[in-house]
Amino acid sequence: VQLVESGGGSAQVGGSLRLSCHGSGWSHSKYCMGWFRLGPEKEREGVATIDGNDETSYADSVKARFTISRDNAKNTLYLQMNNLKPEDTGMYYCAADPMCRYDCYSDSWCQLKSPDAWGQGTLVTVSS
Repeated sequence: VQLVESGGGSAQVGGSLRLSCHGSGWSHSKYCMGWFRLGPEKEREGVATIDGNDETSYADSVKARFTISRDNAKNTLYLQMNNLKPEDTGMYYCAADPMCRYDCYSDSWCQLKSPDAWGQGTLVTVSS
């Protein structure tokens, strides 16, 4: 299983970016997948999750601004990020778990608990 992210870059506050994560060596559609980020002087945090039925879940910090989606025919996961804020700055990683193991923090937010595969990350920088 190999995951490769792309699409990171610099954006202004209020701008948008779309991250992509292409997977190879496995059947993308059967996996639960998610995006995580590691910001400056912060711990790694989950951002969004999508399961095999395309059910999605978001951290409160990105809800209504970010959208996770997938194109199974292309084996690609996406993260559309709108209305970006400086606190969205960080390295973004996609992750995959065929077992769909979650840590749930609320009725509406569950992040992958123990992903089996990680991408190398793509850097997002948001400036004012």
